[in-house]
Amino acid sequence: MKNKIRQLREALGMTQEQLGKMVGTSRQAINAIETEKNEPSIWLAYDIAQVFNEPIEGVFLFEESERKSRADISRRHAYGSQRD
Repeated sequence: MKNKIRQLREALGMTQEQLGKMVGTSRQAINAIETEKNEPSIWLAYDIAQVFNEPIEGVFLFEESERKSRADISRRHAYGSQRD
């Protein structure tokens, strides 16, 4: 899922390690989320957004999520729609 963590973090002069400590996770986890290798749980996404005083939608760009697209395709197939 696309996100603006790096942009927001760097605007505050914060390292990945500092952000990780603030939200109870590792620098490696923050790096994996920033680089879109992993997606955070909803609770971690909420905590990250709170650090930046932003709504979750201001940090994580759900409309561009590959997972959302896969879920939409799956639902269409399950409910009989032939549109893709």
